[in-house]
Amino acid sequence: MQSVLRPASRPTSRLDGTHALRVTEIFYSLQGEADTVGWPTVFVRLTGCPLRCHYCDTSYAFHGEQRMPEAAVVAAVSQYSARYVTVTGGEPMMQKGCVHLLATLCDAAYQVSLETSGAVDLSAVDSRVVKVMDIKTPGSGEMAKNRVANIELLVAKDQVKFVICDRADYLWAVEQLGQHRLNERCQVLFGTSQGQLEDVVLADWILEDRLPVRFQTQLHKQLWGNMPGK
Repeated sequence: MQSVLRPASRPTSRLDGTHALRVTEIFYSLQGEADTVGWPTVFVRLTGCPLRCHYCDTSYAFHGEQRMPEAAVVAAVSQYSARYVTVTGGEPMMQKGCVHLLATLCDAAYQVSLETSGAVDLSAVDSRVVKVMDIKTPGSGEMAKNRVANIELLVAKDQVKFVICDRADYLWAVEQLGQHRLNERCQVLFGTSQGQLEDVVLADWILEDRLPVRFQTQLHKQLWGNMPGK
């Protein structure tokens, strides 16, 4: 059973006022996606996102934040004695303090991942951070927001994620896979948009085409559904 810390209002005194963060929630759960799926993880969900993907399941993170000093965020993370920390959103890279927070968490010996839409420049992200970057498909409605230059920043430990809505999305994703030689750069994840495409259909397509990608489901949704903080 996971627990959730929803930040309460508090004074914003801090060692460095530059690094105040807008936080929707900090919670402890099992990682539901990507390479560390199944591992107990602390999630820091930052507020705000410039995208409005059709399948978004975290729209509650667009608004309604609490401001927290970076030190308070790190203290909240430390309560859970976890090895893994994921900074997510919304789009966490919209906040100027996100890059500093990522580095601070790495300095504290956590294994840190960043879940990002890829719509914002990732060049300043600490090299110790695992970047889990979406490439938005046509079915997302936000394909035009893809920042192609971010692909060049990905290394072997990073991951690229495609959320597939239908056959057209799948064919487009396969095209991107080849065009950018993504599987030679990092791990590539294909998953379905819940309620739009059945997992078994996508799995069969991957096998039929012998794609060098990793099929993924969303473990947290299988366990807890679409509840916030899960």
